This record gives sequence, structure tokens and C-alpha cells, in this order.
Amino acid sequence: AVVLLLAFGSLAAAALPIATALIGVGTAYAGIVLLGHAMTVADFAPMLGMLVGLGVGIDYALFIVTRHRKGLKQGRSVPEAAERAVATTGRAVVFAGATVCIALLGMLILRLGFLNGVAIAASVTVLLTVAASVTLLPALLSFIGPRALSRRERRRLAEHGPAPEVPTGLAARWAAFVERHPKLLGGLALGLVTVLALPTLSLHLGTSDQGNNPRSSTTRQAYDLLADGFGPGVNGPLTLVTPVDGSHDKAALAHLASELRGTDGVADVSPVTYNADDSAAHLTVVPDSAPQSEQTSALVDRLRTDVVPGAEAGSTLDVQVGGVTASYDDFAEVIIGKLPLFVGVVVGLGCLLLLLAFRSIGIPLKAAAMNVAAVAAAFGVVVAIFQWGWGSELLGLGRSGPVEPFLPVIMVSVLFGLSMDYQVFLVSRMYEEWLETGDNRRAVRVGLTETSRVINSAAVIMISVFLAFVLSGDRVIAMFGIALAVAVAVDAFVLRTLLVPALMHLLGGANWWLPRWLDRRLPRISIEPPECRAAADAKIPEQRAATGEALSEAAP
Repeated sequence: AVVLLLAFGSLAAAALPIATALIGVGTAYAGIVLLGHAMTVADFAPMLGMLVGLGVGIDYALFIVTRHRKGLKQGRSVPEAAERAVATTGRAVVFAGATVCIALLGMLILRLGFLNGVAIAASVTVLLTVAASVTLLPALLSFIGPRALSRRERRRLAEHGPAPEVPTGLAARWAAFVERHPKLLGGLALGLVTVLALPTLSLHLGTSDQGNNPRSSTTRQAYDLLADGFGPGVNGPLTLVTPVDGSHDKAALAHLASELRGTDGVADVSPVTYNADDSAAHLTVVPDSAPQSEQTSALVDRLRTDVVPGAEAGSTLDVQVGGVTASYDDFAEVIIGKLPLFVGVVVGLGCLLLLLAFRSIGIPLKAAAMNVAAVAAAFGVVVAIFQWGWGSELLGLGRSGPVEPFLPVIMVSVLFGLSMDYQVFLVSRMYEEWLETGDNRRAVRVGLTETSRVINSAAVIMISVFLAFVLSGDRVIAMFGIALAVAVAVDAFVLRTLLVPALMHLLGGANWWLPRWLDRRLPRISIEPPECRAAADAKIPEQRAATGEALSEAAP
């Protein structure tokens, strides 16, 4: 609220984005409760939906209110300004919301039951916040009338009339600075993102337990007492289960128990326990390392690939290794195996949408690269805080531990959607200017000047919302909150205000190049206003042709 009040200078205008987001998220929460009666919805899905919904809902409303205020300053009436805001920025909001939903629904291809509910719940939340932004918000803008402007702005408008828009202030100076030094600033931005992403290389997937709770919790204290008294492995023993057929299998099972006692990494092995008719048996193996330790995971692999197969030889035993760590490792393996397909589908669909919207090959490729960079940086910070323990106790998040196996999937889908938002809002304004002038340098400069302030304001709001969820006391939600906050910060303050405009200056007209044969075959999805598209249809083919000829001449 403070950020909105500082940005607008009007209490009425500052209240609208918050009210719109709360109504959208509240309606979605009720829908998620109903959805829980029809399908399995994870217990953290409503909280995740609220986290994402509040972030994007306030942002979407902020963009529309900003465009509405711009129309009022240009002398438009309240209805005309609201209509213009929805016809321009509202289109970008719908498009951005669609990309977020597509990224979230990409989780459905993983065919993991509990993630289906998460994907649908979060998508419903985003859908309803978009609907509130383009339907309820214009009505509220009409209701508050000229109070969308501050008193000083209304007085200046009444005394002097509409003033011509002259790019001034920090945003204009920054855009000009980036234009003059694209290589230097682009290199600095790339270096910073690389440093933040480096910890991702040591990512270890696993599931947290009571040992990761804050020291003040009774569950953590009980966990530590057990570990101190009986060894760390007692909190996560492994269970070996097998069918048994006759005395020969019993002898082989006794030999297995003996082998296990001499295996490195094993602290204790229980006696073999048989069921009533001796047709099945199990025994418990206590590792000498904690359940989340990589040594325990290595022990599970060693048992499955070496110790157990050797004991099964010559018998009918079929020993299965289970337990906490084994289950976590199996789940993580399933997730990792499906992650490349998931990322490929999400990135591919996002690039396709941008290709259709901006009629360019370079824009989607840069967007994909920027999104990957934001995700990598977010993962790096999550690894440093939660896996390495840098400040986790200080933040009240317990001690270090592995990253949840399902976190990469959900984070990738949400972060790709959120990162695409800023790409759409920034590039859509650049594209609008490019359609009007055909001047790439001017398009990048004007687009950055006019959108950087609102993007940065939106980012500050979204970061505040996400970081607030760190205080929830839930480790998983805290991971989401920190990851999303870092991704938005990197995306807004490093990628969209530094690296993207720097690259677009360096590439020049090639940013907007699209082969003629592909342009003719692609369907048209228009983000820019219809009149802007109509005015540009005559000259853009010539501009693209000139760019294509320049690229052909530059090719060896």
C-alpha cells in the first residue's frame, strides 16, 4: 500500500490494485475449496494460489491504473481513459495471464496426481485475478473518477490543461545510459546472474522432516534427542521387505542380514521378522547418517545395486528397499526424469505465444533465455539459504536440508509465468513504438523509459508479498516465497532494466526480424491497439525486408 501511495499520490488509486487482487484471490480461494471436493488438492495449494494471485493481481491492476492515469493526464475523460487503458494495457494483462496459466498447467504433463490439483488451483487463481483486472477494475476506475490523480495533478490539469509528455527523470536518464553503454551493462548483468545461479550446481533434492524445524519447536527437540541418543539414522531407518518361500530363502535372508551388518554406512540391523505363515519377512536397517544426508542416499543405492542382488542370488527372494530416504530418492528421480520434458513444453509454448504476438524470432528466444536466467538465480539463492543453511536459522526456517523434490517443477512453472509478465509489458511498449516509428533505438529507449518505473514499482510490491509468506513458519511455503521474490527481483531490476534493453540495442533491427514465409503462415494475435496495428501494416513489411537484407549481407 505504501509503494502504491508513493507511486500514485492518490489514496483512491492506491487502494484499487489491492482491492481488485483481494477480490480475485478471495473468489479463487472459494473455488479451490470446491475443487477439493472433486479432485485431490495438496494442502499447500491454497496458500500457493494466494501467494501467486496476490502478486500478479496487484501487478496487473497496477499496470492498468497507471495507463488510466496517463490517459487522464492527456486530457481524456474518465470513461475514455478507462476504455483506452483496457484496450491497450488490458490486452497485455490478458496475454500475460494466459502465459502464466499455460506455464502452470504445464505441470499436468508430468502425470503426478497431487501436482494436478496444484496446477489447476493456481491457474484458477490467476484466471480470476485477470478477470477482475479487466472487468471489475475499469468499473472502479469510473467510480472514483478523477480522484485517480492526486490533488496536485488534478489542479495542474485544470490550470494548464494536458501537458505534452516529455521523457524526464531517472527513468529517461537510465534508458539513455543503457543506450550508450549496452556492452558494459549487459556484461555486468550477466555476471551478477551467473554468480547468483552458481549454487544451483550443487542442488540436492530431498524432503525435509522434523530435523529442519526451528530449534524452539518440540518436534525438532525430540528429533535431536533421538539423534544424540541413538545416532542420526534412527530418525530415518530403511526397511527391507521380501516374499519368502522355504528354508533356502530363510537361509539367504539370514546371510543378507549378516552382510548388512558389515556394510559401510550401516549402524544397526534388526533381526529378521516373519509374518504368521512365514511367506514374507522384513528387517530394519539403521544408517549411521541422517535421513537427508547424501551418505544415506548413497547407502540406498549401494544396497539396491550391490548388497541385495548378491544375497538374492540362488534364491527366490525379491528384496525391496524402502524407508524415508529411499522414498524421497525415488520420488526425486521421477521428478528429475520428467523435468526436461516439462521445461521443454513450458518454454516452447511460451516462445510460441511470443512469436505470434510480436512477429519476431529474436524476442521469444531472448525471453526464454531471460526466464531460464531468472529461474537459475532463484534456485541458486534457495540452495544457499535452505540447503547450505546461509541464514536459515536467522530467518526462523530451521537448519539446512535438501530442497523439496517437487519444488523445481512448481517453481519453474510459476517463475516462467511471472518472468514472462515483465517481458510482455516491457516489449509490448517497445513493439508499439517500433510499429509507429520503425526505429529500434527509439523503441527500446521509449519502452524502457515508460515502463521501467511501473515495472519496478510492481516488482517491489510483488517482492513484498512473496517475502511476507516467509513468516508463515512453513518451510515449503518459505521456499516458494524466497524463490519467487528473488526471481522477481532479478527479473525486474537486472534482466528487464539492464540485460534485455542492452541486448536489444546490440541486435538492432534484428530484434524484429521474421522470415516472410513464416509471417504469412502464422496466425495473428495482437497485443497492441487495433489502430496502431492498422497504421503499421503498410510499413512493417518493408522494415522487416530491409532487416532481412541486412542480415543476409552480414552473413558469411
